[in-house]
Amino acid sequence: MENRTFAFIKTDKKLIKLFFKDITIIKGLGNYVEINTTSNKKYIYYKALKDLIESLPDEFMRVHNSYIVNLTNIDYFEDNQLVCQDQKIAVAKSYKDCLITALNKMML
Repeated sequence: MENRTFAFIKTDKKLIKLFFKDITIIKGLGNYVEINTTSNKKYIYYKALKDLIESLPDEFMRVHNSYIVNLTNIDYFEDNQLVCQDQKIAVAKSYKDCLITALNKMML
């Protein structure tokens, strides 16, 4: 299933189809993650952040110990902070250079 555009997650005893393009931010909550979407919905999913990043497409990047963002849904990046749908996320120093390199590849 290479080049798939969606995945299913199990939450609230349901399997929910999520398109990768609709995911904005994934926040780590211990062994769970909170997945935020462009439609302002939040889903709690039982999976550790470090395990989840390995199964996500390339447009997702870890920017903090507790956050993964979808690079295609970033509104702007300023002063070590990303803004995605009015949510500010601090970018850790250890991830900043990699993030800037990825964003530079997307520049006009």
